[in-house]
Amino acid sequence: MPSTEPRRNLRAKQPSKSTRLRTRRARAATGPRPHPAAQKARRKFLRAFPGGFRDATYLEWERDYKWNAHLRWLEALSEASFRRLLDERQFARISALASGIESRTNLLFSFEKMALRDAVRSPDGAQAFATALFDLLHGSGPLDVRFSSWIAAVAALPRRQTRVLTWPLVTVFGFIAQPTTHFFFKPTVTREAANRYGVGLPYASRPSWPLYRDLLSFVRDVRGDISDMRPRDMIDMQSFLWVQGSDEYPD
Repeated sequence: MPSTEPRRNLRAKQPSKSTRLRTRRARAATGPRPHPAAQKARRKFLRAFPGGFRDATYLEWERDYKWNAHLRWLEALSEASFRRLLDERQFARISALASGIESRTNLLFSFEKMALRDAVRSPDGAQAFATALFDLLHGSGPLDVRFSSWIAAVAALPRRQTRVLTWPLVTVFGFIAQPTTHFFFKPTVTREAANRYGVGLPYASRPSWPLYRDLLSFVRDVRGDISDMRPRDMIDMQSFLWVQGSDEYPD
């Protein structure tokens, strides 16, 4: 039976063209809503550092010492300076500069610092380290080839007591020298962060390019989820994930 109510003006209820356009633009600007694990990770980081990546305490505790190491690297081992030292065959000097810059951070464990010092003590070890590190940072080949060659060079370095081939050691110098490209991988904390994020990060104790590639892919995904927080580089990303997985920052 037909309704006796007046027919509503449905057309008047539709949003205007300009309103629809503003809505589409707002959705494009904000992007899709992050998944629950990403939201939880964001909340945990902001509990520790309410000002986000510009928070004064964050800068003091997590970012500044890493960024200062990068600045020291640029001052001592810029591409031009690094190349000049190689041309002059000052391999021991390069090794001393690189390990000295890292030693002023808390990134490597003490046994890793000692293993590196022992590995580059001999002229052959220093030459292998210096030439392979330059190729990793400034070589012309694709990153997968350069990273794999770097792993092979580190694996072949002289070893006294402690092994040199660890994930932190093969990733720390790229991270310090080129923080827009390389990620510093502490396996225990980073894998815990990935697990809390709902990602089973592939892992083996021996470094390899496929595993590093998967790690970089995961970090890019997280960076996309928190892009509105404006992380600047891999220093911010490594710090964000450190907060997620480290016992230093309880839930």
